[in-house]
Amino acid sequence: MRLEIDPYDRSYILYNIGLIHTSNGEHTKALDYYSKPLERNPFLPQAFNNMGDSEIAEAWFDQAAEYWKQAITLTPRNYIEEHNWLKITRHFE
Repeated sequence: MRLEIDPYDRSYILYNIGLIHTSNGEHTKALDYYSKPLERNPFLPQAFNNMGDSEIAEAWFDQAAEYWKQAITLTPRNYIEEHNWLKITRHFE
């Protein structure tokens, strides 16, 4: 991380660290790492999606819905399951 100075590239490094924490079952740490890249690159839909998918997010569906909306707004043709969930639960208007 210290060697990479480009904010765009750093955002992907932080996102990938979040993926590692998710695969290790460390969902709280993963959530933290998914939010960090968005400070550098607010157009990273997969970070929003993973924040919504995180098991810890299940405790707060309303916040997960907001993350999924942001991911869908950035890439409208992706995240079909999330889009359907938002429609079914009436979180998406």
